[in-house]
Amino acid sequence: MITTALVASLFSTLLFVLLEMAATAWMGKRLRNNSVVDVVWAFGFTPVILIFTLAPAFLHKPANLSLQTLTLGAMGLLWSLRLGTHLLYRVRSHHPVEDVRYAKLREEWGPNTNRKMFWFFQLQGLLQILLSTPFLITSLAPHPSPWHWSHSLGLGLWIVAWLGEATADRQLAHFRSSPSNKGQVCQHGLWRYSRHPNYFFEWLMWAAYACFALIAPSGWMALISPILMFHFLRNVTGIPMTEALSLQSKGEAYRRYQNTTNAFWPWFPKSQKT
Repeated sequence: MITTALVASLFSTLLFVLLEMAATAWMGKRLRNNSVVDVVWAFGFTPVILIFTLAPAFLHKPANLSLQTLTLGAMGLLWSLRLGTHLLYRVRSHHPVEDVRYAKLREEWGPNTNRKMFWFFQLQGLLQILLSTPFLITSLAPHPSPWHWSHSLGLGLWIVAWLGEATADRQLAHFRSSPSNKGQVCQHGLWRYSRHPNYFFEWLMWAAYACFALIAPSGWMALISPILMFHFLRNVTGIPMTEALSLQSKGEAYRRYQNTTNAFWPWFPKSQKT
């Protein structure tokens, strides 16, 4: 029965993300604004998490949803809806101007932009499934299973991460809302201790999800989520691209920020050498 639940869950989510990202590519082409993928990607975790949380339980007879499965599912949904809402507001406030990351890809890809964006978005959909591994592993665990200290650890980390990411997003949005800060570097609040506190807390969120799955059979596979998230944020599409664009727009001010403040891990800033 677990095999049936696993196959059904993976097939359902795969079909969903393929259609989701195909529709997103069409929407980005129509609007000439591929920034919409950020919004769809964040909100798209909601149905993926619901499928991974509920489908395995209801394919068993009788249906059995453990406390940790429901708790983890609720954590994932709250994260998805908050981040999706935040990104929707940001994209709408800038439309029709495309996010500089996608504008740069459009410039590089030229006449092949629409085709390459389609496949790029499909990869984003597959990443949704890979990152959601902890939800599927937890829901497939034998029932009833007791609440474990790793679940308490995961819940505690998630609360810190959720509040931290929301706070960092709010602080940056407030800073950018003032015309007098145009071209300046935000170094207030959490941005004083990390150049990318939103990325750090985003990673911490996925580490929290992995904690819920660790004691389940094959729970170690859940570690793929925080490992992948760290790699993409630290080495691929997160910090490297954001830093390059910040150096272009803010120049020496951002270079000084780099010299005093950690890129990812929050810590006290170093003194600026004169």
